[in-house]
Amino acid sequence: MSDPIIKIEGLGKKYIIGHQGRARSNYKALRDVIAEKSKSILSRIFAPFSQSSGGGYSAEEFWALKDISFEVNEGDRVGIIGRNGAGKSTLLKILSRITEPSEGDILISGRVASLLEVGTGFHPELTGRENIFLNGAVLGMSNADIKKKFDEIVEFAEVEKFLDTPVKRYSSGMYVRLAFAVAAHLEPDILVVDEVLAVGDAVFQKKCLGKMETAGREGRTILFVSHNMGMIRELTAKGIWLHEGRLQFAGAAAETVDKYMSSGQVHNESSVDISNHRNRLGGMKKILTRVSLKNTNLEFSNNFTQSENIILEVSYDAAPAAVKIAGLGFIVTSDEGVRVGSFNTYMAYKPPYSLPPQGSVAFDISSRQFNPGNYYVTVSIGSHPVILEDKVENPISFTIHQSDIYGTGYLLEKSNGVSTIKADARICERPAEKV
Repeated sequence: MSDPIIKIEGLGKKYIIGHQGRARSNYKALRDVIAEKSKSILSRIFAPFSQSSGGGYSAEEFWALKDISFEVNEGDRVGIIGRNGAGKSTLLKILSRITEPSEGDILISGRVASLLEVGTGFHPELTGRENIFLNGAVLGMSNADIKKKFDEIVEFAEVEKFLDTPVKRYSSGMYVRLAFAVAAHLEPDILVVDEVLAVGDAVFQKKCLGKMETAGREGRTILFVSHNMGMIRELTAKGIWLHEGRLQFAGAAAETVDKYMSSGQVHNESSVDISNHRNRLGGMKKILTRVSLKNTNLEFSNNFTQSENIILEVSYDAAPAAVKIAGLGFIVTSDEGVRVGSFNTYMAYKPPYSLPPQGSVAFDISSRQFNPGNYYVTVSIGSHPVILEDKVENPISFTIHQSDIYGTGYLLEKSNGVSTIKADARICERPAEKV
């Protein structure tokens, strides 16, 4: 067996987070401002060597990654998943040599091309043409090799008209198209892609995924971060799940997704306390308190036939957070990670949007919308249609069982898709008319 192309042992990345104390008065003389700024600068310089800085400035350690160990072999297609703040992007930046690790050993054999956040790897003052050659040189390619791929890169990126324009004038979509084209076509040994592809349009995303599949079949190694579990299942063979900076699981992509989707759940639980749930997104306020599933008899249950309704109850308390609540909603995802649909109180009621400071919302959901299978529910609450105050991912799940919903004896299966289609069918004895 050949040596791994990536080998990581005990990897850790530490940041020092500073906290500035509150001012004692709203009014400050110029001399006070100068004095405080001077103290702040000195505090920042000496903060790593002291426990306290006189109350004006304090620092604490934050480990974005801790004790990460895994191996990737040549030709592996690896999906990296985890919630916001899990350390996924930090890991990719270390592997791309953008960020230095604080501890641990990393062995990378081969050329790495990275597509992380928009702006990484390009010089804004240089034109698209110049950046193509610059990136190729960084990858260790000769001018002759770059020229062979040049036309293919430009055609893929669809930026021919703007090749001699500085990339700082590109839209984010143009930037991503050219960055991906360069990273994928200059044939690196390892292609590292973050979810920056979400910036592009749907047609280009499909184009990128096709190119990544081709690169994988050609034996190149791919590390891919995405929140789209269906894409992870389809595109990658192996999975790495990070949680709060630590490696939670590594294995087959499908198994990794299954464990990630069902994390934080108690098996067959139909009512879950989410006050301190582990799946709460980082930085959210603890407003959502409980989520429950009931049948139409108001009995707790997470098993439903396609003929009955689901009652989803979500309780919340925003009083301690002193936040005005405008709406509450949920997202349903299949166990393959496909987003089936969503609903919220903004859809159910006309403006002005307002909910009481504490209480609950009960959603009456028709089960016939779902084909047989397992589904996960994410709940969220906000102070505005586009401002979330709290969100908990997949704290509860339910199962849909077959039922004769059409009254014809035809029973749907999971293979029919993730949603049920209701339509009328008219049969005629003659062909349809031509236009």
